[in-house]
Amino acid sequence: MKIADCHMHSFFSSDSEAPTEEMVKRAVELGLPAICLTDHYDMDYSTGEFQLDTPAYAAKIRELQEKYRDKIDIRFGVELGLQLHLKERMEEYVNAWPFDYVIGSMHVIDGKDPYYEDAFLDWTAEELYRAYFRATAENIRFFHNFQTLGHLDYVVRYGKCQARQYSYKKYAQEIDEILKKVIAMGKGIELNTAGWKYGLAFCHPHPEILCRYKELGGEIITVGSDAHKPEHVAYDFQKAADVLKACGFKYYTEFEERKPIFKQLT
Repeated sequence: MKIADCHMHSFFSSDSEAPTEEMVKRAVELGLPAICLTDHYDMDYSTGEFQLDTPAYAAKIRELQEKYRDKIDIRFGVELGLQLHLKERMEEYVNAWPFDYVIGSMHVIDGKDPYYEDAFLDWTAEELYRAYFRATAENIRFFHNFQTLGHLDYVVRYGKCQARQYSYKKYAQEIDEILKKVIAMGKGIELNTAGWKYGLAFCHPHPEILCRYKELGGEIITVGSDAHKPEHVAYDFQKAADVLKACGFKYYTEFEERKPIFKQLT
């Protein structure tokens, strides 16, 4: 059985040029049962990017759902950039649209995205990673209107040493706080395969974190490629399935009308 790709972007995201229909066509070619488009909306972003024309985006999704209804299940989602001071705006936005699925993702710390090399020049990798995890825990303590927490250790892609000074054990206190809070809220996390795409030896989050999530009682886990181009749809999904099974998961999760649907891993 093929796994649904629940995290992908098209030209409605400012960091993608891919026509939305081309992302759908690629998923159909791969025989995926379902996809969820999750274009970016990061309010108050440091460079002014990552705004989302949600009315046009929603209209395009409806058009493609009708056109491809006999070929693939297309769902309407968004990747929402979490920042503490935006809680009320984020609540209002999410409640205004009939999303099937909302990913809550941390991209910004202290108003800056670690994606940019000059954002944290005076910080060590450890300072940056620890600050990222602490900010994540703080954000989800006050904002709950999402279904899964996106790419939990995203920051490691852009640290000065990437994974050379990184392990679950080193940041266990901060990471466990996040995982326990996610589970207590009835939310999930995602396995994001973009870590492999960006040259890391692991997905996001690291398999040690996925295993710890399962150990703590976590069951809700989506799988997403974080594709910004058609060729990256369902990137390394067989490897993702193997990682999940190795961590003890028997099911992965999709969302429709923000309700979880559990699908058996085979």
